[in-house]
Amino acid sequence: GLTFLAAGTSVPDLLSSVIVARMGEGDMAVSSSIGSNIFDILVGLPLPWLIYLVYPNDESLVVIGAEGVWISILILLGMLVLVVGSIHLSKWQLTKKLGITMFVFYILFLVQAIIRS
Repeated sequence: GLTFLAAGTSVPDLLSSVIVARMGEGDMAVSSSIGSNIFDILVGLPLPWLIYLVYPNDESLVVIGAEGVWISILILLGMLVLVVGSIHLSKWQLTKKLGITMFVFYILFLVQAIIRS
């Protein structure tokens, strides 16, 4: 369910990036995507926690399930190395081949996430 939610919230970013890229502004498309992800991490993740802490309730302790968090961190770091390595090998230029490579990395990431869950 969360994968579909994440995909749904990324559709507007995808559409704006595609429109800008078709106008010949590939750098702007990529920076928009990166900026959106940074915003999600810096605002989208902490905001619910902040609201929970500010909102008065009877709970004094929040239990977080952290089973398998280390394997998730290692997989994400591995994906980061693959992505940056692929961009470096393409001489920091966004090409069709690099786009296909990123898409394959994304599919592989989704497959491992589905298998692990």
